[in-house]
Amino acid sequence: MLIFSYDICNSLNDKACIMENNASNNIPAKERKVKGRVEIDIQKCKGCELCISSCKENALSLSDTINIKGYRYIVANNDSCNGCINCALVCPDAVITVYRTHPKKKPVDITPTDIKAQFQTMISSSK
Repeated sequence: MLIFSYDICNSLNDKACIMENNASNNIPAKERKVKGRVEIDIQKCKGCELCISSCKENALSLSDTINIKGYRYIVANNDSCNGCINCALVCPDAVITVYRTHPKKKPVDITPTDIKAQFQTMISSSK
């Protein structure tokens, strides 16, 4: 979560100031339960930047290189993505695909430790 203060940064558009200010405040990154993975067809992307403005996690940015059409395309930082699919919804060329990944749950062993004894007592009592 980014914190914005008018005392320090002049506008909400000054992302560098906000990021620098938050880094100095030692705000820990929150652990996500659901993560996302963004795939972008960079050869079809026109770099309109609609997806960048719709991304609340700042996981998308404009590349320094160009694609075959001559446009700077969008690149994704999948470490920041939470899988909200806002970018894919606003993309006019439908070149963005978002996959959600859920963390794997550890299997819980519910077997009682004295299971053998329980089976033996059940078998002996049924005779």
